[in-house]
Amino acid sequence: MTSVRDGTELDAAVAALAAARSVTILCHVQPDADTVGSGLALALALHRREVPVCVSFAEPAELPASLRTLPGVELVVPPAQVPDEVDLLIVVDCGARSRLGALADRLPGATTTLVIDHHRANDGFGTVDLIDESAASTTELVTRLLDAWGVPIDAAIAHCLFAGLVTDTGSFRWARPGSHAMAERLLATGIDGTEITRVLLDTHPYAWLPMLSKVLSTAVVVPQAAGVGLVYALVRAADTHDVGPEEVESVIDVIRTTSEAGIAAVFKEARGQNDRWTVSLRSRDSAPGLTDGVDVAAVASGFGGGGHRFAAGYTTYGDPEGVVRALITALG
Repeated sequence: MTSVRDGTELDAAVAALAAARSVTILCHVQPDADTVGSGLALALALHRREVPVCVSFAEPAELPASLRTLPGVELVVPPAQVPDEVDLLIVVDCGARSRLGALADRLPGATTTLVIDHHRANDGFGTVDLIDESAASTTELVTRLLDAWGVPIDAAIAHCLFAGLVTDTGSFRWARPGSHAMAERLLATGIDGTEITRVLLDTHPYAWLPMLSKVLSTAVVVPQAAGVGLVYALVRAADTHDVGPEEVESVIDVIRTTSEAGIAAVFKEARGQNDRWTVSLRSRDSAPGLTDGVDVAAVASGFGGGGHRFAAGYTTYGDPEGVVRALITALG
């Protein structure tokens, strides 16, 4: 295994791309703009070099509506069409094999596996691992890789890369050194950053409003949790029939604005499996210049999940009271 955690030694990754004669790119389940943007940017580069390539994810059945506007989306195929064997398998924005869902079974059929990721919990499961937890998004790492490979970043590729950057930085609220410079470079290709951001972050169907109303009515603050306070809400499966996964995932960004709590959690009930919950966690520092925010990635890892210090998640099972109680106990 070649680990490239500092993001500077790209030779092994470039060599894998250059040698590949067939490529599969896998995104994580419940895909967001960072995983899909990373996958499509690479797929466009490979497709232009006439290398057979496809992009896929295990679930849900279709791409979220906002991601269907990304260039190269025609290269996305359903899981059943992903080859069992391939020269190079690229995994983007997946902190662990489990995030591939049912498509994890394609790993053994690859001659070479390249993992590109920025999650701290990723211990590397590829033949080549391009992992840098200091990167603001996986698309940042893909940008470095394309530069090292000598691929020009035109407007189509820039659109995909910008999508991952703007969403994983929360419209640059969580930007890191280099984030704005990368954005300026991508915008210089002529892409419409304002419209891309609007589609990805500021557009929901009307059905989102009544769903949000029901969910917000379940919100509870636990002031003593972890010494900084916890606010949580429940998204029941019955409340989500008229909305897509994007709308469900967006709830955490509303809950986390609660000033009385340093940690926010949203428990999302699985459709057709009422004892299965996916949990989104967010935390923050108490004031500018301080570094006292709770590491929710460490909390999530205790439940078999992971993520970043201020944004993480996990899957758990049980009744609503039980899964909430387990989190509060873990927080202390």
